[in-house]
Amino acid sequence: MQRITFALIAAILCSTSIVTAAPAFSAPRPITLYGDPAPVDAATRTIVIKPDTKWINVEGGEIIKFVVGDKTFAWNFFVGWTVTSFELNDVAPPGVLQQRVTAYVSPDPRFRGI
Repeated sequence: MQRITFALIAAILCSTSIVTAAPAFSAPRPITLYGDPAPVDAATRTIVIKPDTKWINVEGGEIIKFVVGDKTFAWNFFVGWTVTSFELNDVAPPGVLQQRVTAYVSPDPRFRGI
C-alpha cells in the first residue's frame, strides 16, 4: 500500500512539474536582457532605418540613435550575455517602426575574453 501511495504521489508531482515548467521554455526573453532606453544625445552612432531596412548590426555596449522618418529614439545595447539578436520592434517606441527590424548584436568588447 505504501508503494502505491508513494508511486501515485511521485506521478502527480512529476506531471504537475512538467506542465508548469513547459511554458517557461517557450516564453520570450525579458526585454531587460536587450538593454535600456537612452537619451538621444548620449548616442555615439546614428542608424537611419528606411522602409526596406530588415536588419541592423550593433556592438554590445553601444548607444545608438535611430532615425525613422521624422522620429528618433536611442537604445543602449548593454545586453545579456546570451543575447545575439532580437527584434528592434520589441524596444522601439510604439508606432515608430512600420516593418520588422532585427538587431544583430556582437559581443561587447569590454567583456570579450572574460
